[in-house]
Formats: sequence, C-alpha cells, structure tokens
Amino acid sequence: MKGEGATELMLIRHASAIHGGRLCGRTDVPADCSDAVRIAALRDQIGRPGRILVSPALRCRQTAGALWPDLAEPETDAALWEQDFGDWEGRAFADLPDLGPISPEELAAHCPPGGESFADLCARIAPVLTRAHGGRVAIVAHAGVVRAALALALGSIPAALGFEVAPLSLTRLNAVGDGRWSVGTVNWVAA
Repeated sequence: MKGEGATELMLIRHASAIHGGRLCGRTDVPADCSDAVRIAALRDQIGRPGRILVSPALRCRQTAGALWPDLAEPETDAALWEQDFGDWEGRAFADLPDLGPISPEELAAHCPPGGESFADLCARIAPVLTRAHGGRVAIVAHAGVVRAALALALGSIPAALGFEVAPLSLTRLNAVGDGRWSVGTVNWVAA
C-alpha cells in the first residue's frame, strides 16, 4: 500500500499524431482524438489525478482536453516537448537516414544534425520528473518522454530505447525513495 504523500507518475502518450507520414518531434501537429471509447477507457483506468502536467505540443494539449474535458487550463512544461530531431524534422519517414548496425549506447548518444540525442532528452526530462513529487501526477507527453522516464526508473538510458510506447498508452512509475522509481505498468492500451 502506498503511503500518504507517495508519488505515482502516470505517463500518457498523446493520441495518434496527424503527421502526414513525416517525423514530428518538435513540429506542432494535431492529434486524432476521435476514438472516444479508448479515451474513456484510459480515463477510467487513470481516474482524476491530483496534478496534470502537459507538453505544450498541440497534440498533447488536445489529448489532455479529451481525457479531462473539464480541465480549464492544463499546467504545461516546455521541458516535456518531444526529442528535437533537428534537420530530420518534417522529413518523410522513408527519407530518414539508416544508421546501420548501432548499439543501444551509440543510439542513445546519437544526435541528429541540429537536434538533440535521446541522452540529452533524458537529461532535460529528469528534473521535471523529480520535481513531480506528492500524490498522483499525470503527464501527457510524447513517446520519448515516456522512454526518458523509464530510463530514470531503470537507471539505464540505452535500455529505455527498447520499449514501445503506443499512442494513448499509459505507463506508471512509483517513487520508492532516494530518487528511485519502480515500474508498475508499461504501454497499457485499452482493448
């Protein structure tokens, strides 16, 4: 049983982005929030958190609004933006470079031209997560942000890249003290 003041982070990836087959990390595109059944099931699974943090991205704000329609103005944090893919932003998925055989460590450190690496993203996200203490906190953000939270919980940035994070999925982390986290659920999606 969780003690009073215990922290549970509920990380929600936004609904499917309407990206036109292009990489959109920092590109602000809308979300398809039309699946009312899946949104209601996710809302039921989460309940009403004590605090809701949202990436400033339109797709995240729309998803938060669909999950909690009575939410007047979500608390946004610019650090919750998706990874900055630099020169790769807006490119068709088919036109992205093939990095070839690369280790998880090399992939985590790889920085697209003009962008940031996944390790950079993890460094940007960690302070937000450590400040989100006390009670049930929902974070509506991006797949990279969810993976960054998993990296923090696992103590391994490269290992977190092995997780799939579906649109409208829920990942739960619980604070266990001394800056450590346990992983409760990864990539839960309503059937």
